[in-house]
Amino acid sequence: METCILVIEDEKDLSEILAYNLKKEGYLVKASLDGQNGLAQLESPPIPELVILDLMLPDISGIEICRRLRANPKTAEIPVLMLTAKSEEIDRVIGFEVGADDYVTKPFSVRELLLRVKALLKRSTAKESTGEEIVFGALKIDIPAHRVWVNDVESVLTALEFNLLTTLFHRKGRVQTREVLLCDVWDINADVTTRTVDTHVKRLREKIGAAGAYIETVRGVGYRFVGKLNEGSV
Repeated sequence: METCILVIEDEKDLSEILAYNLKKEGYLVKASLDGQNGLAQLESPPIPELVILDLMLPDISGIEICRRLRANPKTAEIPVLMLTAKSEEIDRVIGFEVGADDYVTKPFSVRELLLRVKALLKRSTAKESTGEEIVFGALKIDIPAHRVWVNDVESVLTALEFNLLTTLFHRKGRVQTREVLLCDVWDINADVTTRTVDTHVKRLREKIGAAGAYIETVRGVGYRFVGKLNEGSV
């Protein structure tokens, strides 16, 4: 079955260029020139497995669409690649804070965008073959199902957030620099700043609640998943 990608981009020429090149790569493409139609297409079959989302749309901002996408359990795990003409770091951070998985600033290379699309889809569909289920204090991770619970309450994570959590867990007790996490979690040498890692760790901690305390900040270096639980830990 073809992988479906939804392009929400109000520049008609750019939308057509993206659709053409994605189809050449073998993807099934749905396209929308505005946010309202894009939201409708998110839930209409075939359900997209990735969304390419413009930040500046004529009716609803890409930020708001991303926020709604993440709030809906049916679409919460769909990877989002955000496009924008803005290049300031604050715009990137806002995009990441509402759940975007990657960010491309216009003008961009179509080849680079296709590489990012492939990397996002790879992270989204990758499954561990070990059948591993992890229980660590309040945290339970079902790796094959890509599901996480904290104190028996499920926390819905994006593919990138899940990858970040499991990467830190499997290296527990060892400090991971921001540069290492960018390489190993983001999977490509993307033009993103180390602030990106901080933003995603912040969101991950918020989503896993009490278990967020297991991820320690090592000032000036990076992050570390605690090596063992102390008495009284959640």
